[in-house]
Amino acid sequence: QVQLGESGGGLVQAGGSLRLSCAASGRTFSRYAMGWFRQAPGKEREFVAGIGWTGSPTYYADSVKGRFTISRVHAKNTVILQMNSLKPDDTAVYYCVGDEGGISGATTQPTYWGQGTQVTVSS
Repeated sequence: QVQLGESGGGLVQAGGSLRLSCAASGRTFSRYAMGWFRQAPGKEREFVAGIGWTGSPTYYADSVKGRFTISRVHAKNTVILQMNSLKPDDTAVYYCVGDEGGISGATTQPTYWGQGTQVTVSS
């Protein structure tokens, strides 16, 4: 079975930082792209960031580029999303995702999804 587990969400003031982590079970994910989607209240889920199975390439949504950084610890099947300069508009449930074909702005529906972790940014 494939499982994705997120951690690190919480409440933070605008301008603050949070670090999200996602661990994938099984050796299958050693060659899977991983990344993050998010869903804000009343809106559709949207792409946030993605990273290839080798650690490159990386992709970012325009709304987070320059503020968020995605990285991967390949040996641990773990992906990290460092979020800096957070804004109230970043408030959403963040989902760790995985897909054999890649995670980018062109990805409409990744194959594997975590349960999500809530990120709330106060003004």
